[in-house]
Amino acid sequence: MSTQDRKNLSRREFITAGAVAATALSAFPFVNTGRAQGDKLRVGAIGVGGRGTGACANAIEAGKGSVDLVAMADVAPDQIEKSLNALKTGSRELSGELQKNIKVDKDHMFSGDEAWKQLLAVPDLDYVILTTPPGFRPLHFEEAVKRGLHLFAEKPLATDPVGCRKVRASAQDAKNKGLSVVVGLQSRHSPGIQEVIKRTQDGAIGEFKAGSIHRMGGYLWHRGDNPSWSRMEYQCRNWYYWAWLSGDQIVEMVVHQVDRMNWTLGEHPISAVANGGRQVRTDPKFGNIYDHMSVDYEYPNDIHVHCMLRQIANCENKNENRVVGTLGESDSGRTIRGQNPFRYRERHNATVLEHEVLQDSIRSGKARNDALDYAVDSTLACVMGREAAYTGKLITWDEMMTSELSLVPDDYHFSSNPPVRPVAMPGTPRPV
Repeated sequence: MSTQDRKNLSRREFITAGAVAATALSAFPFVNTGRAQGDKLRVGAIGVGGRGTGACANAIEAGKGSVDLVAMADVAPDQIEKSLNALKTGSRELSGELQKNIKVDKDHMFSGDEAWKQLLAVPDLDYVILTTPPGFRPLHFEEAVKRGLHLFAEKPLATDPVGCRKVRASAQDAKNKGLSVVVGLQSRHSPGIQEVIKRTQDGAIGEFKAGSIHRMGGYLWHRGDNPSWSRMEYQCRNWYYWAWLSGDQIVEMVVHQVDRMNWTLGEHPISAVANGGRQVRTDPKFGNIYDHMSVDYEYPNDIHVHCMLRQIANCENKNENRVVGTLGESDSGRTIRGQNPFRYRERHNATVLEHEVLQDSIRSGKARNDALDYAVDSTLACVMGREAAYTGKLITWDEMMTSELSLVPDDYHFSSNPPVRPVAMPGTPRPV
């Protein structure tokens, strides 16, 4: 399929074509034979806002001189300059010798609608950083795998059930090709969290009885509007407030906490029922997401986890994961309380460690696949919680696995004016 043909496909046609292509490609698997330790890894980044800039810095820091950043892509040309300035002299300034690993020349600064495709076509890339708004993740993930690239994909991996299935299929293709996929759920690479969860699973708090998740904070950013912007550009620059781009707070942020809960319990939730709404963040500029939500997740063995999230200023803030057992309780941050107390005191930068893990897997030829192992499930669990709040209904895992709900518009172009879905109203039909 030519680039132009792919461009003209509708989103649903693209998903179908992608599934067929993935099946065909899997018959001829790429063999990942690793890289010599002395070889430099060449990295490109798609989406270089705040998180993308941070991920570029993390990749270079993890490489300790052995990783070069060689290409950047963003729909907005001004953002590439901002990102490079931040890496060279600004808020994410790299220290000393690491400045030499920034090797992005003018020919490898790609902007506009086709920027991501241009970057993926750069010769001899080893891995690509995917840090655009999450609504684009399934599309970029699929194409990167087709081109035989290892991946660092920021969380979440999608914003709807259709996107989750698409990423799962692409991740399976990556596994067949021997490609490594690391997902930005950095808790998985934190030694402190690893140790606390291991002890919890080994019986430190006894039999699991219940759990709780809190992610409550204040006001976030808003980039404003500009009469020269299309509605697509406006939404992308204020991406957090549009469910198709961010997935709402539970998908975009609370996926960290839900992933840690899944990891601790060794299961994904089987159903969710929830409340939620917009009490303070009601101005139309805040798109169509909620400002608070409360979800009751049911896990196997009748274990219930209460997940509470809120983004309202001047309220009590709390960020915590807790599992209660017959012998005590575990905060997967660092602490176990009860009959077998424990506290992990060392501090590590897990956003650097996750890139070390990816780079080691590329060099050794021992592929890993976070997407298949846990990250797609954690993303889908959050989508399930959101849909329970949006509809007011009990939503099951099986329903999510087959749901045709797709939030992403057919036309991705920056000049377009995507349809605006209304704020979800529980108890009324959910627009699909």
